[in-house]
Amino acid sequence: MAVYTEVPDDELAAFVARYGIGDLLSAKGIAEGVENSNFLLHTTQGFYILTLYEKRVNPDDLPFFLGLMQHLAARGLICPQPVSDSRGEMLGRLAGRPAAIVTFLDGLSVRRPTATHCQELGRGLALLHQAGADFAMERVNALSVPGWRPLAQQAGPAADTVSAGLAARVAAEIAVHEASWPQDLPRGVIHADLFPNNVFFLNNALSGLIDFYFACTDAYAYDLAICLNSWCFEADASFNLTKGQAMLAGYESVRPLTQAEVEALPQLCRGSALRFLLTRLADWLNVPPGALVKPLDPLEYDRKLAFHQRVADARDYGLRR
Repeated sequence: MAVYTEVPDDELAAFVARYGIGDLLSAKGIAEGVENSNFLLHTTQGFYILTLYEKRVNPDDLPFFLGLMQHLAARGLICPQPVSDSRGEMLGRLAGRPAAIVTFLDGLSVRRPTATHCQELGRGLALLHQAGADFAMERVNALSVPGWRPLAQQAGPAADTVSAGLAARVAAEIAVHEASWPQDLPRGVIHADLFPNNVFFLNNALSGLIDFYFACTDAYAYDLAICLNSWCFEADASFNLTKGQAMLAGYESVRPLTQAEVEALPQLCRGSALRFLLTRLADWLNVPPGALVKPLDPLEYDRKLAFHQRVADARDYGLRR
């Protein structure tokens, strides 16, 4: 399970009591995700999610994440809402970690998205971008181009123990993006981690978006590129053009892409594949001692990156104009 910090029962009960959400009946670690420790809380008033923030999360960023969820929910986007404690504070501390409780959303994530799911996701992503357009706070994307070389250096020669020649392939790819990353694209709040396990559905209709702890201010089309990478490839690393077409159509039904975004999409997809290759590689080589977590395969994104390097233009992702 993705639980890095175990919480003593008495500490957990005392923490929950401060939030006015009823008496704690049970708490269960959540297996999804690899960045934070997450627990499903069952109280006498219902279900909630408790998150203890670990690893890459900077505590100074937490007001941005929690404030963003409040902002998006107020504008009609279905996402978790932070719960305030008896002092009116959304952020607390538990087991030596910053911690927050948010509301529970109904729905299920899908392990094998269909084209219908992809179209729903595309539309939901565009609605997220619209809802966050007037969010006053900003946060730099720490995992964009300037952060990729330090991640590669963290892996160092050990990258070649994962795949022969991987260190050189990564270095060459970083150099490409440092020299020519798309600039001046439409930008605002993006989710930056909208994988299938962070999206809920009911009867194939999107019912909620969760896990905003990589959200930042960046190009909207980069967020779309992340989703094309995480939703539209099959297990054999082939790109499913039908799913890509559905996702892009869903997105453009709400927010049409500019010509500059269309032209930049292949490089944005390529760069987002590199980003997840690098963070997965760092996790693969540096699993915290005692962590109940299975790191995700970095080579999945090495294979996706190879596909993007062969792409000619956005039509190869299913864009139809």
